Amino acid sequence: MASREDLIRAVDLAAAGNWDEAHKIAQRHEGDATADWLHAVLHKIEGDGDNARYWYRRTVHEYEDYPDPQAELAAVRASLAP
Repeated sequence: MASREDLIRAVDLAAAGNWDEAHKIAQRHEGDATADWLHAVLHKIEGDGDNARYWYRRTVHEYEDYPDPQAELAAVRASLAP
């Protein structure tokens, strides 16, 4: 299971435009539902729709659920609230 703090850090990094560092954290926690959702959003931000859709298939979320990746990052962060 991914640590909540790691994933919050990754979301904050992504929101600040540090895609690479956020991606490294998401990759470290592959298989965790929230990490996989974050991974999907990161590839959406990157513009790699096919890769994003691959990661979305590993979650309960859909590519089309959030047209705005920043809003989706906020939803990921909110899902990590205690």
